[in-house]
Amino acid sequence: MTLQQIVDRAKRIVFFGGAGVSTESGIPDFRGMDGLFAREYDGLTAEMMLSRSFFYLHPTRFFDFYRKYMLHPDAKPNACHRKLFELERAGKLRGIVTQNIDGLHRAAGNRLVYEVHGSVHENYCMDCGAFYPLSKILTTEGIPRCDTCGGVVKPWVTLYGEPLDKPTEMGACREISNCDALIVAGTSLQVEPARSFLDYFHGRDLVVINRDGTEADSRATLVLRGNIAEIMDAVRVDVP
Repeated sequence: MTLQQIVDRAKRIVFFGGAGVSTESGIPDFRGMDGLFAREYDGLTAEMMLSRSFFYLHPTRFFDFYRKYMLHPDAKPNACHRKLFELERAGKLRGIVTQNIDGLHRAAGNRLVYEVHGSVHENYCMDCGAFYPLSKILTTEGIPRCDTCGGVVKPWVTLYGEPLDKPTEMGACREISNCDALIVAGTSLQVEPARSFLDYFHGRDLVVINRDGTEADSRATLVLRGNIAEIMDAVRVDVP
């Protein structure tokens, strides 16, 4: 069974992606040998720096780290993102569940996107709730403050120690439970609760595309190793 055959016979595809989906767009992987989480920063790990407690205790250091390592404003959608938009337009793709916060799926045109860890493009004042785009974080130094009330402007991203946004999580689980083909790509499936999303899949075909092995490989219809953008770009899509 090939990926093309699985796509052709599927009626409801859901794509579940992680950091590996965006590496071709110039955004570094998190958990690879040279990834963000493989290093230390002044004696602290990335998980510590991106935790809820560190944000509240050391907000200036948090934002310095966040701006330097988590924001990639010049990144553009790659061939994988563009192919998923084609699949959505063709009525094949019923949803994208992404652990990425880069917003590239929406930039490619997809509308059926569940950003379970939030997005760098959404920021809000913790006091009055005012919304701010990514430019607010990029054009300020230190702690970004609300123009109206002076409150701290926090990125709408899920930090370690914070729960997922419940409506987004429920929507993602609903789409996975209703699809007949699930494509899992660019994720190690090591992070909870996102790794548990696969428990909701009861469809026919599970495809895993990843550089390294995952715990889902043993139950997959098809396992592919290689460049995700190239693999997805090779899929033919009939757009009405």
